[in-house]
Order: sequence, then structure tokens, then C-alpha cells
Amino acid sequence: MGKWPLEASEWGAGLMRVKKSLAVFGACVATVVGSVVSVGAGVAQAAPACPNLQVVAIPGTWETTTDPGERRGPGLLATVTNPLPSSVGVDYVTYAATAFPWETEVYGASKRQAVDNARGIIADVAGRCGNTSFALVGYSQGADAAGDLAAEIGTGLGVVPPHRIAAVGLVSDPRRSEGDAIVGPAVIGNGAGGPRVGGFGLVNPQTRTFCAAGDLYCSTPKDDFVTRLAGFMAQNSSPLAPLTGRYAQEALVIVQDLIAAGGMPTLESQSSDGANQDRAEKLRMFYQSQVHQDYSGYVVDRNGATATSWLANWLRSKA
Repeated sequence: MGKWPLEASEWGAGLMRVKKSLAVFGACVATVVGSVVSVGAGVAQAAPACPNLQVVAIPGTWETTTDPGERRGPGLLATVTNPLPSSVGVDYVTYAATAFPWETEVYGASKRQAVDNARGIIADVAGRCGNTSFALVGYSQGADAAGDLAAEIGTGLGVVPPHRIAAVGLVSDPRRSEGDAIVGPAVIGNGAGGPRVGGFGLVNPQTRTFCAAGDLYCSTPKDDFVTRLAGFMAQNSSPLAPLTGRYAQEALVIVQDLIAAGGMPTLESQSSDGANQDRAEKLRMFYQSQVHQDYSGYVVDRNGATATSWLANWLRSKA
């Protein structure tokens, strides 16, 4: 087991040796958060002005945009919202939905925009409709944002009280915790971005997550510290992230786990040339598998329901 606290010189030398590996792999993780899916546009809902249930849906990376020159459909979540009855209100959140520094926003800032825009939609409807309940659904980066907003509401800090959240459905959530209620077979580890400190609070009973085996975005081994650090870097790439207490808490969890697993020697071994080659091969196989894009075909129960059809049926039961 490594020493705690580690000497500054030991950390400095070790971090210099893994810096290049993390920089390269950080770009890979940012690519993992992308979801190249085309499912078609959602059906417009002629819902009542104040429906019993308002669904706020957040698409994944590159499935939506704030660029007025581009038109994009809601992507994967269309297979969730299209089957809903017309009595259900549906709002899709538009945001940058980007990941790389050379795009509109880096991942952390893009996700923050999604959270802010979704919060604004809920605030608007809640202010006009005192009896309307809400469902938050998200896919990929959108699940990341929807889960963060659900956690905010569940801890009593949100725009509506927790009892107004009827359902939260997260498809391939990069912040999935091994303790979250998963629909379908169990998977290893947590999401690549690390679990949310404190979980979903009072919204936990209303929350379901979906993660297919082999989807590195929502299922990262707990002992893969290079991936966890790269995911942490992507999550906290927003300029505001270092100002939050959550940033320090999440960093501490990774450091404590790393120390328990052997400290800097473990991280160095995971960032060796051979380890990086193995990781690159696993990423190549992951991209080719299309497992991250195939949730409309991923069967989650013995009745043959897929992740998206199960979620649609669940939301229908809440309407």
C-alpha cells in the first residue's frame, strides 16, 4: 500500500510520467462520450398547456446543437418519447452537445449548459403549472446532465421540490454509480466520470439507469485509474468546476482509491507503453461494437423490452 500523505516529490515525479498518457487518453474519453446516433425527429406533442406529466429530454453528444445554422433531431431519445400519449408534454433540451476544446464548448461547459437549460424549462413549466409532475430523461452526455439535475433536486437544492419528480431515466450515464437502480443485467464498476457524490437524495427511488455490458462510458472498472482520471478531467473541464466543493470531493475519492490500490506505482504501470497499447485496442473494439449506440436494441428484461421501450412504458405509467 502506498504512503499517505505521499511526498510531494513522489507525486510530482509520478504525475510527470503519466501526464502524456492522460492527455492522450483524455481525448479518447471525450470521444467515448460522443454518441453518433441518428434516429430521426421526434413527433410533435399537442399536449395540454399544463399536463399531468412533463418530460424533459436531454439528447447526447452531437445529437443537438445551439448552432442556428444546423438542424438535428432528438436522436436516440425519440424512441422513448414518440410512443408517449399526446396528453404528456415533451420538451427537448438544446445545448452545445460538444466535447472537444476546438468545438463550441469543452465537455464540462457543454454539460453545464444542458443542466442550466433543462432547469430553465422545469422552472418555466412549474411556475405556470402547480400540479404538473416532471420526468427527466437523458442519453450519454444528456444522461450526465439529467442525472446532475436530478441529484440537485433530490438534495433539496433544485428548482422544484423532490416530490414533483415522477421519474428519472438515464441511458448510458457516465456518472452511473454501482449503487444506482439499474434496469437490465448488472455491469462492472461506475461511469467513466465517476459516481455523483451524495447520489440522488430524495429522488433516488424515482431513478432508473440503463447500461449495457461493454459500454465504457457507463461501465469503467474501479481499478482503471487512468480512465477514471481522464473522466474526471473531462467532467471538470468547465472553468467553474474548480470553484465547487464537489470537485475536491471527487478528486479525494480517486486519490483514496488509488492509494488503497498501491499508489503511484499502480498509476505508472497503467500508463506504460504496453498498458496504453492494450487500452487503445480495447477502445478500438468498443467503437466497433456500437454498444453505446444500440440502446434501442438492448434487451433489458425477460419480456423482450429494450432499454428505450422499457423507459417509454415506464413514463407512460407515470402520465
